[in-house]
Amino acid sequence: MTANDATSRVQPAIRLHAERRRFGEDAVKGVLAACALVSVATTVGIVVALLVPSLEFFREISPLEFFSGSTWAPLFKPAHFGVLPLVAGTLVVTFWAAVVCMPFGLGSAIYLSEYARPRVRRILKPALEVLAGIPTVVYGFFALTFFTPFLKDLGTGVGTFNVLSAGLVMGVMLIPTVASISEDAMAAVPQDLRDGAYGLGASRLQVSTRVVVPAAISGIIASYVLAISRAVGETMIVVIAAGTLAQLTLDPREQSETMSAFIAATGIGDVPTGSIEYKTIFAVGLTLFCLTLVMNVVAIRLVRRFREAYE
Repeated sequence: MTANDATSRVQPAIRLHAERRRFGEDAVKGVLAACALVSVATTVGIVVALLVPSLEFFREISPLEFFSGSTWAPLFKPAHFGVLPLVAGTLVVTFWAAVVCMPFGLGSAIYLSEYARPRVRRILKPALEVLAGIPTVVYGFFALTFFTPFLKDLGTGVGTFNVLSAGLVMGVMLIPTVASISEDAMAAVPQDLRDGAYGLGASRLQVSTRVVVPAAISGIIASYVLAISRAVGETMIVVIAAGTLAQLTLDPREQSETMSAFIAATGIGDVPTGSIEYKTIFAVGLTLFCLTLVMNVVAIRLVRRFREAYE
């Protein structure tokens, strides 16, 4: 048999297609497309709402002064528009929140995934997630009325309003976020990997830390990013416990103001609409938006780089 004869015997590929149009599926596709469009339109609307007043603000205030200035006092005379104190306050609070939520959230996820019995997991995981349902204003008053006096009793030298108390309590609030997402990522790791490690003589601790955690690292990074993004934008805890004094300091015992706290405090004040003081709200909001966007872009690249795919 020649090659031409073999080629002629090859049957054409069978293509599967619907015999008739299914209008229900078309309706579902339309609803899903509309949901996606609403999400995109909302994001575009937020960007436009922030960008237009911010451009008007930067026509009057130099961007160099705004991003490099070390004094923030837009409501006083003479006014100063250096946003660095707000950025520093935001990053310091976020750092102390990450110090709490990252290790404790990951440790909780490892226990729930690898050590807890199914009955204990069914009880402990919902109990842990109750922390995520507590209003943030409650966390703020808890930090101010309980945690700050506790730190004072330890001799840390904190003031009535301080970054340390706000950051640590915020970290407690974010533990369920890290624990829940990380535990779901660990649960998706194939059992064959665990069985293979046990077959080689590995202990449960070695399997948990050297097999499961590396295999679920993309999900763990995603949980960290979500927690940090929420910490960056948190408002009520820092307004109540961290204070509203914008100062460029890295000492967590001092009070400081974050970008979100400034927006909340100024937005409900008596600032005239359309004034340069009023436009600072949008300039700070755009800065916060860009900061969060950069963090998420970097995180997405890290997740894609370390993502593990299993069949």
